[in-house]
Amino acid sequence: MSRRLFVLATSTLLLIIGAASPATAAEETTDYVALGDSYSSGVGAPAQSGTCLRSPYGYPALWAARNDPQSFTDLSCGGAVTGDVIGTQAPAIPAGADLISITIGGNDAGFAPTVIGCQLSSDAACVRTVAEARAEITATLGAKLDATYAAIRAKAPSARVVVLGYPLLFDTSSASCGLAGMSLTKRRALNDGAQTLNALIQQRAQAAGFVWSDVRDEFAGHGICSSSPYLNGLTILPPQNSFHPNANGYRYGYLPAL
Repeated sequence: MSRRLFVLATSTLLLIIGAASPATAAEETTDYVALGDSYSSGVGAPAQSGTCLRSPYGYPALWAARNDPQSFTDLSCGGAVTGDVIGTQAPAIPAGADLISITIGGNDAGFAPTVIGCQLSSDAACVRTVAEARAEITATLGAKLDATYAAIRAKAPSARVVVLGYPLLFDTSSASCGLAGMSLTKRRALNDGAQTLNALIQQRAQAAGFVWSDVRDEFAGHGICSSSPYLNGLTILPPQNSFHPNANGYRYGYLPAL
């Protein structure tokens, strides 16, 4: 290569590197905000604290630890419904937020009481309860999600918003299950309810222009009753951990999905 060509090539390379630098800097100055319910706050993982039961082993804290954003604000709260996001969480989103994650809708759908009720009831009663929950989800949750997503967009118009779904709770590959009261019929019915919930959340998130992240593939083969579950079954101490991801569920399920 002649000296002239070498200088030209070197200058071109430096220009390319210089042009790429602002994008790299932008990636290193992410202002990340976590919104949502117990599946965002980290219920089910160790070291939960405060009234919102946030855990450093929930996926928002794990993502922040791995990516070292410029700022990390965790507004998620165990037990939150869409109204809590609209009334409390979205108004608290700090200016400049450019990445937001959220799980929401499960509590509006009465997911936890439905699961616990199924464990204590007959197969037929469980199937009826899930059918009623699915009808309620279809009839009312869409409008609640639309209002929630609109509140987030109004407060953070330029942010990239990632809406994460919910896993299918139960493994159904075997008729037997170590969790008392959870027959194959009940497990299938509850998983079908989760499918309905996820389908609606995906539809409304994408309609709002948000990014949908489905966690069902990450949790596949790791439901309750599997040999390596990413979720807690019914727990007595602490009771809130019941039917929530465990530490592996957040690290190997939700974190990759985000």
